[in-house]
Amino acid sequence: MKIEWYLSLAALFLCISCGTKGTREKKEPVTRGTYTNPLLPSGTDPSAVFLNGKYYYTHGTEDKILLWATPDITDLAHATCKTVWLPKEASSSYHLWAPDINYINNKWYIYFAADDGNTDNHQLYVIENTSPDPMKGEFKMKGCIMTNKEWNWGIHASTFVNKGVQYLLWSGWPKRRISAETQCIYIAKMKDPWTLDSPRILISKPEHEWERQWVNPDGSRTAYPIYVNEGPEYFHSKDNKKVIVYYSASGCWSPYYCIGMLTADADSDLLNPASWTKSPVPVFSQSLSGGVYGPGSVSFVPSPDGKELYMLYQARDVPNGDTGGPETRSPRIQKIDWDANGMPVLGIPVRDGVALPKPSGTPVR
Repeated sequence: MKIEWYLSLAALFLCISCGTKGTREKKEPVTRGTYTNPLLPSGTDPSAVFLNGKYYYTHGTEDKILLWATPDITDLAHATCKTVWLPKEASSSYHLWAPDINYINNKWYIYFAADDGNTDNHQLYVIENTSPDPMKGEFKMKGCIMTNKEWNWGIHASTFVNKGVQYLLWSGWPKRRISAETQCIYIAKMKDPWTLDSPRILISKPEHEWERQWVNPDGSRTAYPIYVNEGPEYFHSKDNKKVIVYYSASGCWSPYYCIGMLTADADSDLLNPASWTKSPVPVFSQSLSGGVYGPGSVSFVPSPDGKELYMLYQARDVPNGDTGGPETRSPRIQKIDWDANGMPVLGIPVRDGVALPKPSGTPVR
């Protein structure tokens, strides 16, 4: 969750670098063919792309954008890491959140949110790299994505193509926050990877109780009510006849942070709110028995041989988060499956330290 209250907590975050450090040590895999979660001691809003035998992975930091490259997504601790973006303008130098990496028309794009030091001024930005390898060449600023004429607050951008049309998804405010904050999911058509070609269309707002939780079990809370739909991510049914948008709901500092789901027919008008149906219940949420709390911010990657699909997400192993102490969210990955109707089955969060088989086709070292 990205909020103005975050300013008072900025000092509590770890200064994340390529040599990531945290308060927990990652357990060693039981065998060479297994891995355990979490993948790193800390890291928020994970995103990755698999291309030509390598995963290119990134996650949120406050002051830079880092990129990892590895043939084994479960072994990020030994991946090559590089700082690929340092802010150059005051308007986008603070609170760099949720970088989302994409490969579009043979170029690399990273979407992220940033501000001028006041989180109420968050805007969406996109940088481009024309090198075939995003660890080489240079990412250059393409600009700010103006999401609406009245107010340009926006975070958590992601993009996808359906029926030859490119769309942008993001989380934004219907209007500027006064005494409470409401984050909604918006969609718009794109002219190119950095320019919108339609007005923003609201397709989801926090209306269910499971989308509106902002008080921790121990009573800690934000300074004002915050109702959350954020982190939208495109996916699809097995037959590609359904468009799916997963999103995160409720406060990310709480154990109630979870994943909701929107669906639409792939042949429908995706800019028509009536085309979208919301699941009345979350499709991925905390595991009390497993000690995994507040799972959210999903993205998807294939196994190296393309035979399996995996979900990246963030979660923590303590129920109350971000009200004191260092960042406790960390990146995780686990295999997903399909149900009888060809819809994804995300499962439940796997307990920390449980040995899981590496993705099919992962090189053995």
